[in-house]
Amino acid sequence: MIDGVRIRPLDQICDDRGRLMHMLRSDAEDFEGFGEVYFSTVYPGAVKAWHLHRREIQHYAVPSGMVHLVMYDARDGSPTKGELQHVYLGEWNYVLVRIPSGVVNGFKCVGDRMAIVCNCPTIPFEKDDVIQVDPKTVPHSW
Repeated sequence: MIDGVRIRPLDQICDDRGRLMHMLRSDAEDFEGFGEVYFSTVYPGAVKAWHLHRREIQHYAVPSGMVHLVMYDARDGSPTKGELQHVYLGEWNYVLVRIPSGVVNGFKCVGDRMAIVCNCPTIPFEKDDVIQVDPKTVPHSW
């Protein structure tokens, strides 16, 4: 595992009306601050990659569909520099993934329908915080 990445199963409460899906609470061990919450959709087979954040810590959950999330540790001084980590998350593996600042990441929708990715980052989006990463620098091909 990449240093600082945490994966935690999330609760779902299901009954005959549907389900309630937890993501992140202010009293949870993973909670480090609130910047905003946003949703990103991704179509089957589509890829959204590669980027990193200088300061922002991301918290991903996928309440609908499935994605293949890939993380690459390019941080100087990290004990796991150069490592890749793969996580399949979504309806069939409903988890929260904490992505530390400085870790390159991207995801691909797997399956036959659109996925919805929810992110609860620690700070509001700032244009100068995000870096688009050249795909040739990440040792992974979709």
